[in-house]
Amino acid sequence: MTNDSYIALTYSPVSKTPWDIESVITALSQPRKQAFRSCSQERNYVPLPSRKILFKMVDKLRGALFPFHFGNPDLRETSTHYFIGHTLNESLQLLEHQIQREQSLIASENQVQESKIREKARSIVQAFAEQLPEIKNLLETDVVAAYNGDPAAKDLDEVLFCYPGITAITYHRIAHALYRLESPLLARIIAEIGHSETGIDIHPGATIGNSFFIDHGTGVVIGETTIIGDRVRIYQAVTLGAKSFPRDESGSLIKGNPRHPIIEDDVVIYSGATILGPCTIGQGSTIGGNVWLTRSVPAGAFVSQAQVREEIFDAGAGI
Repeated sequence: MTNDSYIALTYSPVSKTPWDIESVITALSQPRKQAFRSCSQERNYVPLPSRKILFKMVDKLRGALFPFHFGNPDLRETSTHYFIGHTLNESLQLLEHQIQREQSLIASENQVQESKIREKARSIVQAFAEQLPEIKNLLETDVVAAYNGDPAAKDLDEVLFCYPGITAITYHRIAHALYRLESPLLARIIAEIGHSETGIDIHPGATIGNSFFIDHGTGVVIGETTIIGDRVRIYQAVTLGAKSFPRDESGSLIKGNPRHPIIEDDVVIYSGATILGPCTIGQGSTIGGNVWLTRSVPAGAFVSQAQVREEIFDAGAGI
């Protein structure tokens, strides 16, 4: 008996079970239409993207970006070109299929023709592929920044293989490219895969410059509209979040407005710091550990817990 047959037999209304669950099955089979665009009378015409396939796609893409590390360690220079081409082609085919599913979901309300969906998916994949050399260049600057910024790092290979911050920024740079190419659902799924793998939560909408280093990394949160400049270093449990969430006249959250910090070039943010925007952390500033900051600071500033407590005390004394 196959697994499908077993499932069908187990949950058949006529099979003998110790529970009366037919009404439960019926209720679970009818999700609320107003909650999910994927729900419809026909249902089978809106296939959903697959997290499992996207994980496989990113894994192959990492192999194409860094073939000696995540592809085939036995590669020789004469076979590298073929390996990258073959692996990249496989990953882009997987991506195209998933983008078609996302576009079908988006287009289901507007009755867009299937040929238009396929055409848009193909154009997104082509544009994404053309960005891969720049993504690799950025990732190489991230690896070098991690090596230069951590005295415990023995070599660049160790950093690329072992550092969760590098894994997280790899997922982010892939997700961010798709986010900007109007593939937000796939971008968010890829970002959440990276979050699950590393404990580092970076929204795909966040803009991050070159030579970015997250040391240790566990518990880092970077919000959607965050802008991070070049050569920025942050440590574990740092939050770059939003101070408030404006609502419209109906009480619904206003989405898309800038609400997260801008971190300028050459900033260092130590562990446990929370910076809530919108605000700007000036170039070359240092934010100390466990600081709670909701205001902008000028270039070259040093902000510590003691300074923040003193400012609060002085403000209270003046009341």
